Amino acid sequence: MRIRATVAAVSGALALSALAVPAAQAADSASVADIAKTWGLSTTASGKSAFRASTATAAATLDVTFSDVKVNKGKPIVVGTTKHVVTPVTYTLTHGADVDITSPKFLNGPVLYLGSKLTLDSSDVLSGDEPGTCTATSATTASCTADLDFYPGDGGLVNSDARTWKVGGVALKDNGNAEPGTALQSDLGTVKLQRYSKLTVNASPEPVKKGRTITVTGALTRANWETNKYAGYTSQSVALQFKKKGATSYTTVKTIKSDSRGNLKTTVTASVDGTFRYSFAGTSTTPAVNSAGDAIDVQ
Repeated sequence: MRIRATVAAVSGALALSALAVPAAQAADSASVADIAKTWGLSTTASGKSAFRASTATAAATLDVTFSDVKVNKGKPIVVGTTKHVVTPVTYTLTHGADVDITSPKFLNGPVLYLGSKLTLDSSDVLSGDEPGTCTATSATTASCTADLDFYPGDGGLVNSDARTWKVGGVALKDNGNAEPGTALQSDLGTVKLQRYSKLTVNASPEPVKKGRTITVTGALTRANWETNKYAGYTSQSVALQFKKKGATSYTTVKTIKSDSRGNLKTTVTASVDGTFRYSFAGTSTTPAVNSAGDAIDVQ
């Protein structure tokens, strides 16, 4: 879920503003009420968020820190064109003795952000639909889990989001009519957000006589988050690999490049029965992928 955070001056004081709204519904700025509502913070009898813009004129620092944050078990986050992707996060929360982490008025969770530091005016942040869930391990520490949510089909991502993101932590506490408590922590790690890739192969003719030419075609594509379709990944090095019948592993025959539409085509000489596949090593924005194998009967 993409969120925005801005800071505005109100009577010489900082007004806490948008920390979270879904990208498809995001405005240029929003109030603390939006993250409170999104993350399910306590509401008043009227159903309105306990965070009121008129009273959120400053932010009281919460005695809360995040550590040992692990996003997606240390692996890149890979997102396709339409499917909602839920990414697990684990972390340790350390807090002051006066912070009641079991209170419905307290919430916390991990976020991904760009820039040198996570601040109230960070302009590009990715978060989860729900706050983290914590289990106390001592009077001042807790073991926590949370999810990050990605909605490519709803406009929640653009192609330029495929990059390395920094990991941060956000904690909020409703203090009633007083200033809401906040804690923002930067530099908790990094994670790659990548566009899902696909790779195909077709070796023909089949069967083929020994010594004749085999043409191996295929295509390398990846998710386009702006069209919600798969598009050719152009000018990428892709290895053609062969596994002899009865063998347990593939060997690279040659390396070629995808064309302007992501298509692949090359030829080899038929020698023995076996299976061809294409193999892409991946880039910083796109994960590695192997095609399924296509068996050839050499006669």
